[in-house]
Amino acid sequence: MTITSKDNDKLKLVRRLAERKHREREGLFATEGEDLLGAGRAAGLEPEMLLTEAGAGLGGDEVEPALLTSASTLGSGSRAIAVWRQPWVEAVGPLCVFLNGVRDPGNVGAIIRAADALGARSVALDPDAADPFSPKAVRASMGSIFNVGLARCAVGDTPAPRAGMGAHGGAWPPSAVPATLCLGAERDGLAGETAAACAEIWTIPVAGVAESLGVAAAAAIALERISSAAAEAEGIK
Repeated sequence: MTITSKDNDKLKLVRRLAERKHREREGLFATEGEDLLGAGRAAGLEPEMLLTEAGAGLGGDEVEPALLTSASTLGSGSRAIAVWRQPWVEAVGPLCVFLNGVRDPGNVGAIIRAADALGARSVALDPDAADPFSPKAVRASMGSIFNVGLARCAVGDTPAPRAGMGAHGGAWPPSAVPATLCLGAERDGLAGETAAACAEIWTIPVAGVAESLGVAAAAAIALERISSAAAEAEGIK
């Protein structure tokens, strides 16, 4: 049977999950689009609930197209909205990325994508970091939200040694392979406690008029260096 009422409980749930307080209370998050649905399934997961455009043949509960669009956070709507259990983990590592006050959900999602692509198996977020399950972060992760372990913790709960990224005054290139890469907000940088927990601070040199790189770009460059250094060290062994 096709869902034809905007007051349907499943549509109400999807609309609630656009807000962080409801995501945290329910322990759920939503993805929009067939690509993210496929990414979750490729990771061995199944959604708790699947709403799809009537007549699209995508399974789940079919919904009138206009109603599905009204529940979407995308301007163009979506043919599939899936609801998933939030896959938080407690353990972090073996290579962890720690986010200290990174409040832009787009940056959080892009860093999760970089972590997945470049060998970090977990991303840990302090209480001041954005919600990785927000719609913007989920879209920016491009499906990597399902492949990287996510944890909420303090910097002291991440594996040592740690290296931190700073806009100024740090060393480059890296001289060691850390177990945790620490990243701060673009404006504020690393907080004192997080910086103090790092054995090294790294600064990527830039040319031109740019003062520094964005945090997601810096994360990708540093993770590539760490991955290459780790591979070289393994080859030497």
